[in-house]
Amino acid sequence: MTRILMNRRRLLGTAALGAASLAAPSILRAQSTPVKVAGLHASPVENAWNSVLHAAMRAAHEDGVIEYAFSEGVSGTDYPRAMREYAEAGNVLIVGESYAVEREARQVAADYPDTAFLMGSSGEAAGDNFGVFGTWNWEAAYLAGMLAGEMTETGVVGSVGAIPIPEVNMLINGFADGVKAVNPEAEHLVSFIGTFFDPPKAREAGLAQIDAGADILFGERIGTADAAQERGIPAIGSLIDYTPRYPDTVFANALWFFRPLLEAALADAVAGEPTGKNYTPFSLMEDGGNDISYVEGAAPAGAVARMEEVRAAIKAGEFEVPRNFDEPA
Repeated sequence: MTRILMNRRRLLGTAALGAASLAAPSILRAQSTPVKVAGLHASPVENAWNSVLHAAMRAAHEDGVIEYAFSEGVSGTDYPRAMREYAEAGNVLIVGESYAVEREARQVAADYPDTAFLMGSSGEAAGDNFGVFGTWNWEAAYLAGMLAGEMTETGVVGSVGAIPIPEVNMLINGFADGVKAVNPEAEHLVSFIGTFFDPPKAREAGLAQIDAGADILFGERIGTADAAQERGIPAIGSLIDYTPRYPDTVFANALWFFRPLLEAALADAVAGEPTGKNYTPFSLMEDGGNDISYVEGAAPAGAVARMEEVRAAIKAGEFEVPRNFDEPA
């Protein structure tokens, strides 16, 4: 399904509001007309990861920076065709994900050298127009892990992830490192559901971890908090703010903001600069690309104070959270 946003009311979550507050680069503000940008989503835009991209592009549309059209739920077999249609439609930048269609997506980009592509990918950038990005909110996950490590009563925490690709691995490892930093003896259970969007399956994985002793769950995937809510234990969300949806369950979130990456790639495209580069570093906390949110009073004051010290050090560039892309044991 393809949709074009014109004068529709903005619907933004907490993560999008943080990203939307960033000022557009002067080169974009100087544009007399919005730049055509397409969002090509393999999952429904309600999926957490896609919702972050979608919200950032919606906000840029509302700000008058871009004219945003998007498709959601696009299958892997149909993805290259959709990329070509958006390129033929004159979009300056096409934002999407090439995890399941790396070879095909790169071929499309090679066929349309005058169109800029910004793709979520585990691979490297290619040519002058195939830019890539990863989801680097592992710093925020580390901070959430610090809270979980001091809050667990059973000494067992769990993480439910999608597929063990580098970005997902790094996020779960970041959470685990945060737990271990304050609670070296804690046990960390990890499950992968084998897909990017299957809330019932994530719920089942979470329930299995709770049955195995976990009393706090980190939900890299939507559906994990459903298991926590059902069993009455706390949970941590990822990418977006899940607290409004689970007010008595989700006490912290490892937020990710896509707007800095979008602005950087769009500025390059508008200026005629090569976009065949890795834009992932714009996800760093010191650049406003990720951060933690938490419910005041949900974690012990001492745990929050220790976490905030590390948070300030990360923002100041004085502490580097380990980057571990290996599949969690």
